[in-house]
Amino acid sequence: MNRNLLIALAASVATAAIAGAATAQTLAITNAHIYSLGPAGEIASGTVLVSGGKITGVGASLPVPAGARVIDAHGQIVTPGLIASNTALATADVADGVTAANDDSTASDRLSAAFDIQYAINPASLLIPIVRLGGVTDAIVTPDMPHDRAGARKDMLFAGQAAVIHLGQGPDLIRKDHAGMILVMGEEGAHLAGGSRAAEFVLLRAMFEDVRTYAKNKAAYDHGQSRAYSLSREDMEALIPVVEGREPLVVSVHRANDIHQLLKLAREEKLKLILESAEEGWMVAPEIAAAHVPVLLNAGADLPNSFEELASTLENAARLNAVGVLVGIEDPPVQHGGRSPRVDAGRAVAHGLPFEAALAAITLNPAKIWGVDDRIGSLAVGKDADLVVWSGDPLEPLNAPTTVIVKGVEMPLRDRDLDLRDRYLKAPNGYPVQYSQP
Repeated sequence: MNRNLLIALAASVATAAIAGAATAQTLAITNAHIYSLGPAGEIASGTVLVSGGKITGVGASLPVPAGARVIDAHGQIVTPGLIASNTALATADVADGVTAANDDSTASDRLSAAFDIQYAINPASLLIPIVRLGGVTDAIVTPDMPHDRAGARKDMLFAGQAAVIHLGQGPDLIRKDHAGMILVMGEEGAHLAGGSRAAEFVLLRAMFEDVRTYAKNKAAYDHGQSRAYSLSREDMEALIPVVEGREPLVVSVHRANDIHQLLKLAREEKLKLILESAEEGWMVAPEIAAAHVPVLLNAGADLPNSFEELASTLENAARLNAVGVLVGIEDPPVQHGGRSPRVDAGRAVAHGLPFEAALAAITLNPAKIWGVDDRIGSLAVGKDADLVVWSGDPLEPLNAPTTVIVKGVEMPLRDRDLDLRDRYLKAPNGYPVQYSQP
């Protein structure tokens, strides 16, 4: 990589670190239209109190503590911070452009389920400030299968373990490790299993049986007295919480029949399941609801990219929500110039999802799905102060955050793009650059 480019990147990282050196304050956000997504509900004009990094009050008529810094929202909207699900944020800043900088997957012969994304999280990622400008305060970072499918070894069905992170100050952004085990099914899973969905289901059942047998007979394994297993010891150890129902199995799946078969597998194996993508989920929505399985979906999926997505529709979120499925909207991949999740939430509203259900789909619902709703996802006393003040309707793309707070600390509304714009906006003579129309 060009040395000057590396120097510029290093300077940007240093600037970001200095900008994030603030500490938690006692804050009072007043005169705000509040969507708390919590017990306080919607408040037309109210106050949110923050102290010690926590929310200490949400209400219509709250006294402002002495010495508190007041942010007068002037009737602007306050919501919980948005949660980006299923992202490679902080692990793959330049996507496929520089392979050595991409840490979101592995093709190791020993690691599949055991691959743990938490160790790749980079608090100095230049993408974090960009994402915060979209109102995102927390993210679920999920591993991916090797991007070159031909390089992934056969029967490597698991991508690894996800982690929940906050987008505030470093050096440790981890909120929750081992948040979910990522499994690939459908056409891609069938490819890895030898070319057939049927083979993948058989392999999965065999793997789960191996893990259960290993968990009961670790001593025999240690002494070389057990039968041969299809997975490495590291992978079997990582899968024990999954087969015991303590860690969710997050499955990328698309076709309605695959979803049906997966729900049956989860029921018989007693697995805690999260469906991801599920473009044809609306076709089996009552079955998903009856199984109490949540769905993380791309609300912008409306065209069939393959034969397993023929029934894709922009109404997927609305139809699933209507029958009681807990719906979360995934974040588009930021490392590929993706949008904030609020854009897709707004699209879902335009196709039938109620406004507050869409807001919950990018705040409270992902927190519930990933098991961190005791700390984030809504504005409630005792929760972490992750919140955003918006210039207007947060699901309208022309509006933007005016204040972003993570764990009680107000974040700078800057990123490297803005820094470069301001740096080069003027010519060397100090006069503004004159842009001519093409």
